[in-house]
Amino acid sequence: MTALEHRQVALVDLLDRLLAGGVVVTGDLTLRIADVDLVRVDLNALISSVGEQVSVPWVEEP
Repeated sequence: MTALEHRQVALVDLLDRLLAGGVVVTGDLTLRIADVDLVRVDLNALISSVGEQVSVPWVEEP
């Protein structure tokens, strides 16, 4: 075992570190009965923190 396996990290610190670098979440969910696909959900999400210096991709109206 290494020293990192016993290191405790607060959930807030973990979220702060993840949001500072960004997180990509992807997944597929398929509900099927008797080999017939009934519902399919695809998830693609980018979660990141944004500062004031980052410009918005849309036009703001005055």
